[in-house]
Amino acid sequence: MTSARPADSSPPQGHSQGQGYSTPEQQHYHPPQAYPSPPGAAPSVGQQSGQRRAGGTQGGGTTGGQGPQTQGGGVRRPRTGARTVPRVRKARLRVAKADPWSVMKVSFLLSIALGICTVIAVSVLWMVMDGMGVFSTIGETITQATETDNENGFDLESFLSLPRVLVFTSVIAVIDVVLATALATLGAFLYNLSAGFVGGVEVTLAEDE
Repeated sequence: MTSARPADSSPPQGHSQGQGYSTPEQQHYHPPQAYPSPPGAAPSVGQQSGQRRAGGTQGGGTTGGQGPQTQGGGVRRPRTGARTVPRVRKARLRVAKADPWSVMKVSFLLSIALGICTVIAVSVLWMVMDGMGVFSTIGETITQATETDNENGFDLESFLSLPRVLVFTSVIAVIDVVLATALATLGAFLYNLSAGFVGGVEVTLAEDE
């Protein structure tokens, strides 16, 4: 006598709960990229990632090194360093006062240097002209023009001798030193007086790059 076994009413594994999904939420879940977005709507996160992967594969396989592409299809170029324009610092200053004592010392030293240079230049010029025979030629002409029966003519060579020329030049240089020093000191006093009324000379200083 055989007993009837009750049939197993439970559905087979893998078909009762949605083709192998463990929960009902996973049974009805579909990825966002499976549904096309409506016209005019922004693409979802999944669609954006898919477009980026597709753009990267296309840029690497077909263009052969053109670089990554943006969403609009343009090639994204590497950004180089921005070119910086050097800034030059400037300072606007005003000479409000000039010290007369310092102006006198500086002008005195410069005048002495100028006097020495004048004496040296005159001596060199005299030697060059004497070597070229300028004094002898001009002296003969003047002697013949001024010569008379009773008196000799004017001797230019003896009058323009080197010692006499150097003495005359030295006297001129000393006078130049005194006058230049006095005028520079007086100019400093006059500048201070005028700067009290108009404010002085403005100077713009710039830093060298």
